[in-house]
Amino acid sequence: MKIKGILTAGICVVALSAATRAMAIDAKAKNMILMDYETGAYLYEKNITEPIPPASMSKLMTIYMIFDKLRNGSLSLEDTFRVSENAWRKGGAASGGSTMFLAIGDEVTVDQLLKGIIIQSGNDACIVAAENIAGDEESFVAEMNTKAQELGLKNSHFANVTGLPHPDHKMSVEDLAHLARLIIKEFPQFYHLFSQKEFVYNNIRQGNRNPLLYSMPYADGMKTGHTEEAGFCLTASAKKGERRIIEVMTGLKSSKERSEEAEKMMNWAFREYDNYQLIEKGRKVADVPVWYGTYKTVPMVVSEDVVRTFKKSLRNQVKLIISYDSPVKAPVQMGQKLGVLKIEIPDEAITEVPLIAGQTINKVGLWGKIVANIKYLLTGEM
Repeated sequence: MKIKGILTAGICVVALSAATRAMAIDAKAKNMILMDYETGAYLYEKNITEPIPPASMSKLMTIYMIFDKLRNGSLSLEDTFRVSENAWRKGGAASGGSTMFLAIGDEVTVDQLLKGIIIQSGNDACIVAAENIAGDEESFVAEMNTKAQELGLKNSHFANVTGLPHPDHKMSVEDLAHLARLIIKEFPQFYHLFSQKEFVYNNIRQGNRNPLLYSMPYADGMKTGHTEEAGFCLTASAKKGERRIIEVMTGLKSSKERSEEAEKMMNWAFREYDNYQLIEKGRKVADVPVWYGTYKTVPMVVSEDVVRTFKKSLRNQVKLIISYDSPVKAPVQMGQKLGVLKIEIPDEAITEVPLIAGQTINKVGLWGKIVANIKYLLTGEM
């Protein structure tokens, strides 16, 4: 027999659809995504899967690769790399692009290079790291493309380590948001570098180009970008209280427009959306009758903490519905799926969370079955 019931305790939420979100606010960016860090919910979408020139935002992939090698022990912050003439010519002061102002023959530590990449967006720093880690930039780029596939960056392909214009160098804003989330989650010991506002190398002081670091007290990362093709771009992260939002935008017309739009969209996301725990892991939602069990019922519990991101104005329009077959036949193993918790919000797809057995129920022996059958025939009770 199929049993259904509506839970009234707690709040259930889901992210709004792209169509609904797009109506809420208009972003000037050509490509735009707002993502909740904790749940991964998309709060705003605009051309998010389109592979586009990412400019210096793609340095996040170069940074991820260096962080990953620091994590596995093949690299240390104290390792020293030598600056080649190639790195100086392609990414140094003479190149006209963003630079750490490395000089040919300089001995520079990995720690310095990371600050040069993250804070100063140094193209020379990226190339020096690639050449010394993989032998040459091309080999390092091949590793980047392999790792990108492993990370599920489906609309990304790298042709260099700097983000300089190249027809085969593309990322989507969705991939950039996922990459930013991975960096924050996997490398908390290094994340503070993204909020450092300045770094001095070769007696040259350069400031972090992320505009939100100066206009929003709770912004703490991550990477700007600009080329003629990509426009003014930004991958940003901000944490307000316990909530963190990741923002990626491209195609803005000026640094001023980028700064204004980034702050506007980030504030909108914090204002309009919130995270809600609708029900906690292990909470019992029903006692399910058991045929031929050593106990008459088995507690059915929620398999995981269920947290959703949703628009604050919709918090009273959501239902939690439990659905399960009753009775179940013994034996029942702890953790066995018994039903589902359905999460319903108006005009949205239903999401489901498994409901599982909260304990093991063994099967009775032959005599127990006989007694149970007789009792059922006489009283209708199991």
